Amino acid sequence: MRFILPVGLIATTLAIAPVRFDREKVLRVKLQDEKQANIIKDLAQTNQLDFWYPDAAHHVAANMTIDFRVSEKESQSIQSSLDQNKMHYEILIHDLQEEIEKQFDVKEDIPGRHSYAKYNNWDKIVAWTEKMVHRHPEMVSRIKIGTTVEDNPLYVLKIGKRDERRKAIFMDCGIHAREWISPAFCQWFVYQAAKTYGKNKIMTKLLDRMNFYVLPVFNVDGYIWSWTQNRMWRKNRSKNQNSNCIGTDLNRNFNASWNSFPNTKDPCAETYRGPEPESEKETKAVTDFIRSHLKSIKAYITFHSYSQMLLFPYGYTSKLPPNYKDLAKVAKIGTDVLSTRYETRYIYGPIASTIYPTSGSSLDWAYNLGIKHTFAFELRDKGKFCFLLPESQIKPTCKETLLAVKFIAKHILKHTS
Repeated sequence: MRFILPVGLIATTLAIAPVRFDREKVLRVKLQDEKQANIIKDLAQTNQLDFWYPDAAHHVAANMTIDFRVSEKESQSIQSSLDQNKMHYEILIHDLQEEIEKQFDVKEDIPGRHSYAKYNNWDKIVAWTEKMVHRHPEMVSRIKIGTTVEDNPLYVLKIGKRDERRKAIFMDCGIHAREWISPAFCQWFVYQAAKTYGKNKIMTKLLDRMNFYVLPVFNVDGYIWSWTQNRMWRKNRSKNQNSNCIGTDLNRNFNASWNSFPNTKDPCAETYRGPEPESEKETKAVTDFIRSHLKSIKAYITFHSYSQMLLFPYGYTSKLPPNYKDLAKVAKIGTDVLSTRYETRYIYGPIASTIYPTSGSSLDWAYNLGIKHTFAFELRDKGKFCFLLPESQIKPTCKETLLAVKFIAKHILKHTS
């Protein structure tokens, strides 16, 4: 009996050992034509390619620059195929595990204090939400809008005065687990709003006249998994019927042309849409909250990474939204304002033509619900670090993004009824 127990423990330990990515590569390929696009699609059929940009093989098209992760075992044959077909590529990341470890390049200032210059795990973020309410009771309150499939709480922080009737902006971060810079921005926004109220003219004016609802981590279960088990995890952690594959892509689970792309039907795909619109507890909690506050919510902003873009509807059609000119103008000035701090260049436009067509996105859903100013930020960078942006870039990213968000909020205050 004494012998069996350690073996059992070893088995348990092995079962929960985090995924490692030693010598895995991220390749960037510039596709010249349709033939090259088809070669990539064929390779994706026979190899385990994790598409980072675009997020699925079916989006791959001629004249596109694509990024994907490939295992150590398959990288040589993939590179040989690219060479044989005279396809232009570069290796963005030579050893993914090395880059994962290099992300944490900022030393903690004071142990125990919440750091806005570091990535924070879920436990730290929960403790931080409590601290923010305790420190700024007049300005910040915490609302539990639901729970995740693994029974973690979904917290929205409301920033602003108590009046529910004032204009409001809903913001969410971390809908895709591996995009860690996104929750870092939501934390920074709440911190800056509470800290600079009464000191910064623009922030004071905004908070005197409107409320912000901020969901710091949308996909809590996936975020926890990306910290503890698999840094490259994207989806949530729900179980799928008749499949061993776990998770739904929450940003394909909204009721906005949900059924229009057949390629999102596969539960093993990174862009799996779920069994039906709003099937996921996280999606349902957010949609219920927004519907119940629809009178006051005048803008919806969601934060992703990476690629430095400011996007607006539509994703599921190339048709332009009725207020396209207004959205394009706000996005143009927003990206200009963002670039004033560190000269970081963003492009802007409708999702379908600027990034790639998508169905079931939160952005299109919010727009179709009647929120006519909906935006998605794709934060830094453009492909050097991709999802593994080092901590030393958190503060610069947050500072420049805050400028754009403040501009959008000012526009909402002035131009919406």
